[in-house]
Amino acid sequence: MSPLSFTAALLRWFAQYGRELPWRGIDDPYGIWVSEVILQQTRIDQGRDYWLRFMERFPTVEALAAASEDEVLRLWQGLGYYSRARNMHAAARQIVEAGGFPRTIQGLRALKGVGDYTAAAVGSMAFNLPAAAVDGNVYRVLARHYGIDVPINTTHGKHTFESLATELLPPGQASAFNQAMMDFGATWCTPRSPRCIDCPVAGTCDALHTGRIHLLPVKERKLKVKERHFAYIYIRYKGKTALRRRPAGDIWQGLWEPLFVEDAPLPDLGCPLTLLASGVKHVLTHRVLLADFYLAEPQALPALPEGYIWVEEPALPDYALPRLVERMLDLLPQG
Repeated sequence: MSPLSFTAALLRWFAQYGRELPWRGIDDPYGIWVSEVILQQTRIDQGRDYWLRFMERFPTVEALAAASEDEVLRLWQGLGYYSRARNMHAAARQIVEAGGFPRTIQGLRALKGVGDYTAAAVGSMAFNLPAAAVDGNVYRVLARHYGIDVPINTTHGKHTFESLATELLPPGQASAFNQAMMDFGATWCTPRSPRCIDCPVAGTCDALHTGRIHLLPVKERKLKVKERHFAYIYIRYKGKTALRRRPAGDIWQGLWEPLFVEDAPLPDLGCPLTLLASGVKHVLTHRVLLADFYLAEPQALPALPEGYIWVEEPALPDYALPRLVERMLDLLPQG
């Protein structure tokens, strides 16, 4: 199948089967950008609700730029990969300072946290710039259809797929084509159960005809997953609890947590510790966390390590917390 025929087939498919999403059909670069940042590591069904809440709370880039980091992190709570929220907040301030959204790929790429994919997606959808947005769905569709076994997580692989996707871009229709490729990969040419029987390009799919559907795309072996063991101690003293903001250079930077212990004995808080749960598993990209949860209810005010503050328990919802800490709070008995 020629590039023109493949592109035409995908556009026809998109016209009939493209997903209806709240940010589709808008030309507001802010709304499109927010959707792309949210969807980087988030399923569509979850991301839709977060996008709606973000657009209601921060309807303009100026509103987002004027917010505090804590406000942004609280609204982001539950999505994970919190650097996305911090970068988006910093980029909003860049945009406001510059007087508006950049209208070139280079300008978009210069925003904090914006990579090649996001710049191409926003640029094509908001300004119809002729840029191919290559994400995991696009890698999979192209690798299967054209029988490409170059690992997608290598420099050579990235250049190979970006060049092919750029070649397939139809003049003046970059937005529609990028969205068609994303939707086709997400709903039709899926990782485990692709709809090959009624695929619009099945006749020329190399992977289908060579029996390699589940072998493509190719990825080099991942980094070894690191396991970490730690404990959280929820201190309850006269309606207050102790929290600290997690420091830079580790997971969950900027989020809040109870008394944290890793690779060290449990502290003496002047009272017994009640075990709420042990070995609670929480999986991150390259880490597996195993956590023990404790409750401490001292009769006298305990000394806290540096960096912790006392917070009224009813005010906890005002603090952005990691999902693992939320799981701990669900186990707490009523105070």
